[in-house]
Amino acid sequence: MLEAAVACLAEHGWAGSTVSVVAERAGVSRGAAQHHFPTREDLFTGAVEYVAEERSAALRALPVQGRTAVLAALVDLYTGPLFRAALQLWVAASNEAQLRPRVTELEARVGRETHRIAVELLGADESRPGVRETVQGLLDMARGLGLANLLTDDTARRERVVTQWAALLDAALD
Repeated sequence: MLEAAVACLAEHGWAGSTVSVVAERAGVSRGAAQHHFPTREDLFTGAVEYVAEERSAALRALPVQGRTAVLAALVDLYTGPLFRAALQLWVAASNEAQLRPRVTELEARVGRETHRIAVELLGADESRPGVRETVQGLLDMARGLGLANLLTDDTARRERVVTQWAALLDAALD
């Protein structure tokens, strides 16, 4: 059901994603869905958190194959359905007061975890001046690439940007 919720958010946005729509997609009754997730906010924040944890586990399991591969994997986080779903939650939270604190807290936690994983995978030494900001800039850039990919397939340009950023990271982190 959680994966169905993320898929619905990514495909239909907040307005088009209801508990009923998710329940139907997941093949369960609306009552069963509401038994586990009493509110719409519970369902969608839980779904994004679950999928984010799954993606974090997949990232942590990546074999270290060089910075270009790590950078590409990090960018992939921001160009897939999880990012689309999270973005829909962010937009909804900007207009819905009851959702805002939950999404803000979730995003802060996911952001910290993603940063920690990136530091580890990149072999970055954050005790060196500027390294923390370099890694954060990389994640911000990846999020921007994800936004650019929302309306059109930006794969070719994104690959060139990732290659260039990998070279810049090598220079900044070595």
